[in-house]
Amino acid sequence: MPALPFRRLLAAPIAALSLALPAPALAEDAPLNVLATVGMITDLAQSVAGDCASVATLIGPGTDPHYYAATPRDVRAIADAELIFYVDRALEERLADVLDRFRSRTPTLSLVAAAFSRADLLDNPDEPGQIDPHLWMDVSRWARIAPVMAEAIATQRPACAEAMAGNAAVLEAQLDALHGWVGAAIASIPEGRRILVTAHDAFYYFADAYGIEASEAIEGITTAGEASIGDIRAVADFVIERGVPAVFVETTINPRTIEALVAEVRGRGAEVVIGGELFSDAMGDPGTAEGSYIGMIRANTVTIVQALGGSLPDWPDALQGWALAWGMTD
Repeated sequence: MPALPFRRLLAAPIAALSLALPAPALAEDAPLNVLATVGMITDLAQSVAGDCASVATLIGPGTDPHYYAATPRDVRAIADAELIFYVDRALEERLADVLDRFRSRTPTLSLVAAAFSRADLLDNPDEPGQIDPHLWMDVSRWARIAPVMAEAIATQRPACAEAMAGNAAVLEAQLDALHGWVGAAIASIPEGRRILVTAHDAFYYFADAYGIEASEAIEGITTAGEASIGDIRAVADFVIERGVPAVFVETTINPRTIEALVAEVRGRGAEVVIGGELFSDAMGDPGTAEGSYIGMIRANTVTIVQALGGSLPDWPDALQGWALAWGMTD
């Protein structure tokens, strides 16, 4: 959606002449300085905000937010921000304490708390009473943060409210198309093979939304601990029993646990391969398709479907503009 003009021209006399000169931007006209903890927030927030905000990411690609600790540079960025978005303490486990210290001076919004009720959330099977924070794996759920972010930004930039509501509606339509495409793609995998084995439990929402029959991982929701030999053997039992053809590494988790799993399975006379790399707690590099939320979900779906024997449906018409922007023709 085209950006709205935000600069105002003020008339000011200079000597004997009366000239219209641009004045310095007023605070309420300048783009809002928004800080997001993870890229899955940043990408959607920038799409919603347009020129009304500048959105930066605190935790970059390839970095696990579960045990990420703030650096002095991060603390300065947090202090300079005018609005902060994060997922939930269940994800940004160490960073949440730092965010809490600045909450009294900077609006700080947990998107889980703001956009979802407890009934919308899956439980952490390893921690009774705790939630699973990986909601972005279900596109239909994650789309619900768009209007929430638009409203939060509009509180400080009210002139942008109408434009951002329109941006949010466009984004929600795109994500609805993506959600349908992922569901159709996963449904193409033969029954009995819709089983997702990964390094850590980041894919329960994906499984819940798209008909994955079982989701198994070596590590739990949080990655603070290390996988034991017993953990690897237990998942190997599952892989052998279910005849799982492929397992997956993740960009934010050391691949050695999955490699050890494959070695364990093969050592028992069964066969399994590494089906590819998935984006779980972080997106791809900036400037790549996988560095966008749509691209992240697309890449994961392509990798899973191809490794487990499915076929990819046609890319939705509603996302052809996105595909063209990234030089894709499918």
